[in-house]
Amino acid sequence: MTTEGAQTPLDPAPVDGAHVESIGEPAAAQPTTHAFQADVARLLHLMVHSVYSERDIFLRELISNAADACEKLRYEAVSDPSLVQDGQPFGISIALDKDAKTLSVSDNGIGMSEADLVDALGTIASSGTRAFLDRMMAAGDAEKPQASSDLIGQFGIGFYSAFMVADQVEVDTRRAGADAAHRWTSDGKGSYAIAPLDLDRAPVRGTRVVLHLNAESESYLKPYAVERIVREHSGAVAVPINILEKPGEEPRSLSEGTALWTKPKSEITPEQYKEFYQSLGQFDDPALTVHYRAEGRTEYTVLAFVPGSRPFDLFDPQRKGKAKLYVRRVLISSDAEILPNWLRFMRLVVDSADLPLNVSRELIQESAIFAAIKKGVTNRIVQELAKFAENDRQAYETVWENFGGVLKEGLYEDPERRDTIYKLARFASSTHPDGKRTLAEYVAGLKTNQTAIYYALGEDLKRLQASPQLEGFKARGIEVLLLPDPIDAFWVGSAAGFDGKPFKSISQGAADIKDIALEDGKETPSTEATPAQASLYALMKQTLGEAVEDVRASERLSESPACLVATDRGLDLRLERMLAEHGQLGGKASKPVLEVNPSHPLITALQGHVEASDRSAFDDIVWVLLEEARLMEGEKPADAIGFSTRLTRILTRVAAASPAPAGPQA
Repeated sequence: MTTEGAQTPLDPAPVDGAHVESIGEPAAAQPTTHAFQADVARLLHLMVHSVYSERDIFLRELISNAADACEKLRYEAVSDPSLVQDGQPFGISIALDKDAKTLSVSDNGIGMSEADLVDALGTIASSGTRAFLDRMMAAGDAEKPQASSDLIGQFGIGFYSAFMVADQVEVDTRRAGADAAHRWTSDGKGSYAIAPLDLDRAPVRGTRVVLHLNAESESYLKPYAVERIVREHSGAVAVPINILEKPGEEPRSLSEGTALWTKPKSEITPEQYKEFYQSLGQFDDPALTVHYRAEGRTEYTVLAFVPGSRPFDLFDPQRKGKAKLYVRRVLISSDAEILPNWLRFMRLVVDSADLPLNVSRELIQESAIFAAIKKGVTNRIVQELAKFAENDRQAYETVWENFGGVLKEGLYEDPERRDTIYKLARFASSTHPDGKRTLAEYVAGLKTNQTAIYYALGEDLKRLQASPQLEGFKARGIEVLLLPDPIDAFWVGSAAGFDGKPFKSISQGAADIKDIALEDGKETPSTEATPAQASLYALMKQTLGEAVEDVRASERLSESPACLVATDRGLDLRLERMLAEHGQLGGKASKPVLEVNPSHPLITALQGHVEASDRSAFDDIVWVLLEEARLMEGEKPADAIGFSTRLTRILTRVAAASPAPAGPQA
């Protein structure tokens, strides 16, 4: 036995701060703390091969680091001018050595001490730039744009992208104002070495990164490959970039350290704008140039162009936009989703210092700041297009001719901006087939008692102009919008209207135009059926059976005998046909209404067949009328063989009933 309260080898030992269990109760397990263990070699491998989506990025990252080093020294030299007392201008140099299979990136920026090398390159995801910004924040300077806006890297992993292309990396560096230099070396497999470096082999100040390229990356020893990457990804950094194609040769300039969009508009000539526009892959002249700087909660610069001609792949579903996104003049994405798809024809550059830099710069577009930039840029571009349309109508009409079909996608996809896009839209109409009519002009020309904006959907303009549904509108001088683009069927059906006037299809439901006077001054004929006409329509409906929803007199027709229209609650015939072709109708197609012209001679003649004992001729004519109406809608006959057979019988009857021509006289 043991004395109460005495410890035995079986009792748990007390722990500071821990509760000691009462005798006879089980002891609670105490947590222990462990440090995460990391396989550094595997971590490097995963980071190098997973963080970045393309190998060219390594050069962008090294140039970004070099530019940062120059900006840091520029800032520190404000308080300590002795750091740049040699007066050497800041610059970045890329040197190629095919024999040694090395690519070097050098700068004359701030450089690094041995401690800096350990902190910056010996610790993955440690960023000298981040630390520099932290020091400025502590000093109260981080809010100054001139002090921080040119610093690019903040996460300290871009440097390691070099191991995508190099078997070994050497970093020779000397901090500005220091008397010592060091060399950092690593093969990227989990370890590194730092050694003193003779001053005569070291930069006067700054850093030189030497990549010993692997066999798969020797293409980067070709000057044109390096030049392409620099111009595409880093041509706008704020430090000049030179290339040394061979050891001992004179360097050649790749970048002057300025970006066109950062200059005031007053200092840029039209020729310079054109040259930059064509550098974006265009070969024509821009139709419109938009250049501005947005200031406020989010600051960014925009340089945008409306192309002067239509690209061949404008309607390719796989086509991406042509918007370049820069952060502090370093290219982040060549096809950033800044503008909505209906503005995909624009050529655009956006540069911001406010965007946060995350682990993978390609993911930057997920930030809230980027969402604000997208909204602001889109609104401004639409406003500039509207201003262009108002101030230079003739030039804008060429833009609409090239890109109107795409801009109209915005009427369907972007309801919030629909009112502004209406100002951009141009239409062909029954009275203005040239395609230059605005909605404001249409509304200004409304007829007395006209309460809607009428439109006709179709597959091409010529077929629409010949549509029988137009006849009653033409007779009254009513303008009808002719909409041949596929997107028209979608936006016009979802739009509430314009200037208080709803959109109404001329081939859907009742026309409701009897209260609008005819142009010739004649009285509008009544569509109320007489008993004889009512019997005719009923017999026609009986003959056609389930092929039509109804047969009725038409307000639309003045010359043709018949036409097809949708029911009051049905889809427009053109829209329904498009949905059916793409398997999106979701059910059985609705039945159309056959409208007939009561005053047409054929319809009048058919009334005489209502009481006939043999209605075969009547049936043939009614079915042919229906199939002809389908043809006028751009459809095929529902029964091509039956249509041909009936038409042949009708022609035979006509030929048999006609008197034979007189023979030749002797």
